Amino acid sequence: MEVIPNLNPEKKQFNYFGKGSEFAIIYFKNILLTIFTLGIYYPWAKVEILKYYYQSTELDNSRFSFTGTGKEVFKGFVKVYAILIFLFIFLTYTIQSKSQTLVVVGFSLFYLFVLLVIPFAIHGAARYRASRSAWKGIHFKYLGNRMELFWKCLGGFLLTIFTLGIYTSWFTVDIRKYIISHLRFGNLSFDFKGKGETLFWINLKFILLLYPTLGIYTLWYQKNLWNFYAKNTEITQNGRKIDFNFTMKAGDVFELYAVNFLLIVFTLGIATPWVIMRTFKFIFRFLYIEEGLDTESIQQVSYDDYDDASGDDFLDFLDFDFI
Repeated sequence: MEVIPNLNPEKKQFNYFGKGSEFAIIYFKNILLTIFTLGIYYPWAKVEILKYYYQSTELDNSRFSFTGTGKEVFKGFVKVYAILIFLFIFLTYTIQSKSQTLVVVGFSLFYLFVLLVIPFAIHGAARYRASRSAWKGIHFKYLGNRMELFWKCLGGFLLTIFTLGIYTSWFTVDIRKYIISHLRFGNLSFDFKGKGETLFWINLKFILLLYPTLGIYTLWYQKNLWNFYAKNTEITQNGRKIDFNFTMKAGDVFELYAVNFLLIVFTLGIATPWVIMRTFKFIFRFLYIEEGLDTESIQQVSYDDYDDASGDDFLDFLDFDFI
């Protein structure tokens, strides 16, 4: 039966239903089990937290889901740390050799390896996270090319170094644009239309105004940054462009930061799970999709059953968030 598209669907509001009390049990249990198992439990802890984040997020009366498993993340975890242990053994050997030349070569090779592997990690993480993210049983899919992203990242790294960091904003936008433009959700495609010069001015104003305003400008900077990323992301459905929107003001950012700070300080960090839940709820309260998206006509086109979480684990090690 053919689905007749709704030609005038309303705005789609995100809702977040995570509760601090529920998340606190997961959060502290995972910390204890990770410590007691000397880190081995970490993959299962990560998956449990991701599942909670996803299933607490709702769009159009349906919750998102994360279908990854601890076993998948553990396999990637073992691969990543086996390589890193080998590299650290090599570094230890070069240091103990007391040869200045060997030490320089060792550290150079280590950092070169990390630099060169980051594009592959981003590609793998994007593909794994997309294949394991679903809504209404429909999975996301990442169609980027590993080597294409590698050369794009390498060029960006070099330009950033040669421009003494000035190119960072253009590099950030370029990578985000590549990843988002290669994302699919059923028969929907995505794009990022932000420009490097816009992000550059956002960052430059922050640098120039941070100290003169005694840090107060941070509120406007965070608001501008969230607006930039949200409002420049768009969905394409049947040739129609649909924008995301984000309506948070600087005063809202102040409320978020001030209350979170007080909760953390006066509970000596115990309120961290409640702060995390509060932050998600706060952000989703201001995020929505503009008119035009017909969720009823979204259909699964193809499914990428990708179970290698190595890239995701490597970015975790670097504390690097590619989204």
